[in-house]
Amino acid sequence: MPINLLGRSFLTLSDYTPEEIQYLINLGAEFKRLKMTHTPHNYLEGKQIVLLFEKTSTRTRCSFEVAGRELGMGVTYLDPGSSQMGKKESIADTAKVLGRFYDGIEYRGFDQRNVEILAEESGVPVWNGLTDDFHPTQMIADMLTVQENFGHLKGIKFVFMGDCRNNVSNSLLITCAKLGMHFVGCGPKELWPKEELQEKAKAFAEETGATITFTEDVEEGTKDADVIYTDIWVSMGEPDEVWEQRIQQLYPYKVTQKVIDNASDDVIFMHCLPSFHDLETTIGKEVNEKFGDKYDLNGMEVNDEVFLGKHSRVFDEAENRMHTIKAVMYATLK
Repeated sequence: MPINLLGRSFLTLSDYTPEEIQYLINLGAEFKRLKMTHTPHNYLEGKQIVLLFEKTSTRTRCSFEVAGRELGMGVTYLDPGSSQMGKKESIADTAKVLGRFYDGIEYRGFDQRNVEILAEESGVPVWNGLTDDFHPTQMIADMLTVQENFGHLKGIKFVFMGDCRNNVSNSLLITCAKLGMHFVGCGPKELWPKEELQEKAKAFAEETGATITFTEDVEEGTKDADVIYTDIWVSMGEPDEVWEQRIQQLYPYKVTQKVIDNASDDVIFMHCLPSFHDLETTIGKEVNEKFGDKYDLNGMEVNDEVFLGKHSRVFDEAENRMHTIKAVMYATLK
């Protein structure tokens, strides 16, 4: 049966079947081909979308703006100071207004419930550009990157290192379970995802042949891995005070060449970015000044040797955000 996603919102991949997810990945690959061959693809000419950003971004904003314009759409960007949403006007009221102006709404912010209300009340497709719980647009780009490197997804051993209860890890857990991949969360037990989410993923895994594993043992967790993935240790919106605790918890899970060498020969390294892989950022310098006497923080969650090494696919992954966001918007609007 042909895949039809017209009118659907894209809030979490729990709502999508394995076939629908694979369709979006393949569609992203096709849009990448069109981009690389300079083939016009303004298939959504005349439509209008709005991007609502409570959290700032580089890749998500640029991906949606470029993708929208290359598909032929008008794009409006609203940052936290450009809208009354949630301040003088409720999320529900904002949704009802924007749904009369626009054909689609992207939301990047904190509370997952906000993006759900936008989808319930607007009457148009809503796309989750990131919340505290999930980051589904990142997942389609990530899976396209894996598929490009291995030619398949099913059976891939996919290891996430670090804070296994953040929005990226939550989303990878669900996505790998849906696609028949072997997900390993490698980090301290107190930072594993909620039991409810683990059980949901295990239910999906039973249907696809995937496996779900959580471990505190780096050597065991990364043995023969096909993909090693990590994220920054403190997420946007968390207070600076958590840095010391998070460094203590996650320093043993830093991705080094030793970790890469324990994986398969063809392992790829992935990171959703931004990354503190050197001291060339303000935050990286500040954290190193505070805690560098105890820890080697010239490269926090990953060091330069890995980030810039032959196994790294971080910039391919970043580029694929644009192609796969085109796929999500096209599939839900055309």
